[in-house]
Amino acid sequence: MYLIKNRVNVLQAWLWCVSLWPCWLSHAVPLDCKDETGSLAQCASISQEKLLDRVIQHAELIYRVSEESCTLFEDMFVPYPLHALRSQGGNLCHTKPFPIPGSKSEIQQISDKWLLHSVLMLVQSWMEPLIYLQTTLNRYDDAPDALLNKTKWVSDKLLSLEQGVVVLIRKMLDEGILTSSSIFEHTLTPYNEQSPEVLESVLRNYNLLICFKKDAHKMETFLKLLKCRQSNKLSCVSY
Repeated sequence: MYLIKNRVNVLQAWLWCVSLWPCWLSHAVPLDCKDETGSLAQCASISQEKLLDRVIQHAELIYRVSEESCTLFEDMFVPYPLHALRSQGGNLCHTKPFPIPGSKSEIQQISDKWLLHSVLMLVQSWMEPLIYLQTTLNRYDDAPDALLNKTKWVSDKLLSLEQGVVVLIRKMLDEGILTSSSIFEHTLTPYNEQSPEVLESVLRNYNLLICFKKDAHKMETFLKLLKCRQSNKLSCVSY
């Protein structure tokens, strides 16, 4: 009886998300920076203030969708006794060794330059894992379209977010860009294409979703703190 009720609740939540999905997307301001030649000129022509607002909006949406994806995956595939892993998530994240502040006091002490570079590091570090996630979810027989669409959407928007952050670094810091190859050459473990056991695959994907949600929240927080500092507010300690 519990399983039937749980499946009904999941289906209701899925239908609710699908119904709101077009509404959320309609409020997102496009952040496609590259033109036909591959140049970032389209975002370069936007004022720094408006570009930062657009980047923040994208980060907010990415975090929101990451939360929904994690919850939907948990309800559909993760056995209830293993739901406690969500509170323990973060210890196995591939971004944990990165030199990125974690506590509020550390975040408040870093410069605007390092805030932007931290966001860029996080964005670039998730490109390959999200592709891996999409590939494995496509192998699930009963993966709902809502979950598949969300992971694909996040992967696409992450690329747009990267482009926006790159232009912001050029505008605000007037310097070159840290590339993914120079940052992650010795830190990222390649994702192989072998097919693990079903439970192992579920737990690995679950951990990926938990970790990405945590990192997406960091991206949003760092960008909002940067916006607060740029607004010359007296206090930004809430971030």
